[in-house]
Amino acid sequence: MKITFWGVRGSIAAPGPDTVIYGGNTTTVEICQESNKTIIIDAGTGIRSLGDSLLINKKYENLHLLLSHVHWDHILGFPFFAPVFLANVHLKLGGSKRGMDGLRRILSSNFIDGSWPVRFEDLKAKIEPQLSLPEKSLVIDSIVVTAHPIQHPQGGMGFKFVENGKSFIFLTDNELLHDGWNGTSFKDFVKFCKSADILVHDCQYLPEEMETRKGWGHSDIDSVARLARDSQVRKLILFHHDPWRTDAAIDSMVERCSNLPGMDSIAVSAAKEGTMLII
Repeated sequence: MKITFWGVRGSIAAPGPDTVIYGGNTTTVEICQESNKTIIIDAGTGIRSLGDSLLINKKYENLHLLLSHVHWDHILGFPFFAPVFLANVHLKLGGSKRGMDGLRRILSSNFIDGSWPVRFEDLKAKIEPQLSLPEKSLVIDSIVVTAHPIQHPQGGMGFKFVENGKSFIFLTDNELLHDGWNGTSFKDFVKFCKSADILVHDCQYLPEEMETRKGWGHSDIDSVARLARDSQVRKLILFHHDPWRTDAAIDSMVERCSNLPGMDSIAVSAAKEGTMLII
C-alpha cells in the first residue's frame, strides 16, 4: 500500500512562504494498492495536482473517491480534477452519504446562479455511487475499507484500509471527546485504531487553543497523543494543519507531541504535501 499526501491543510487553502514545507492545499490523499488501482480520500484543492499526475502516469480510468464529508475544504478541488472531464473515466464515489449531493452543488448553476460555468451534467466521466459504506466493509481488490463515524459538525466518517495485514487509518475533522455522539466516544476510536501501522489524525489545534474552539470538530495534540498511546499505533501523523499554522509552528507541534509521556515508542510526524509512505 502506497500512501501519498496531495493536500494536508484544513479549513481553507493557505499558500505562501510560511507554508512551503508542509504545503497549503486542503485535504486529498492517494492510496495505491498492489493491483495499482487508485483510491482517493477527499477532493480538497490538492486533488488538482493529483489529477494531473494520474493523467501523466495513465492511471485514471478506474478510480475510487471516498469523501469523509462535504464541507468546502474537502470538495472544493473537484471541479479542477482533470479526469472527470474524460469520457473513458469511471469514478466510483463512496464514503459520506451526502457525497454525490455535495459534488453536484459545487457544479450546479441552479444552486447559486452564476457561481460556476460548468454543470455536473457536463462532466464526461461516468460517476456513480458505491453504497456499501458505512453499513459494511468495502472491498476494492486487495484492500478492505471500513468506515467509522467522526465527531464533526454535520457528521462524516473516517476510514481504515487493510491490505496484507497492514493497516492505515485516516481520521480527519474529528474532535476527540470522552463522551461523543453515539459511536464516537474516545473508547470507540481506541478500538477502531488498535495496533494500526499508521494513524493519520486531525490535529489542528494546541491544547491551549481548545477552550475557544470546543465543538468545532477538531482535535489537539494532547488528545491525539493519548489516542495513539492507548491504541498502541506504530506511527502517528498529525493532519489538517490550521491555515494560520506556519511550517515552523508545525515543527514545534511535532516536537511537543513526540515529547509527551509515553510517546517515545511511537514515531510522530506531520503530514507533508508530496510525501509518500509505503506499508
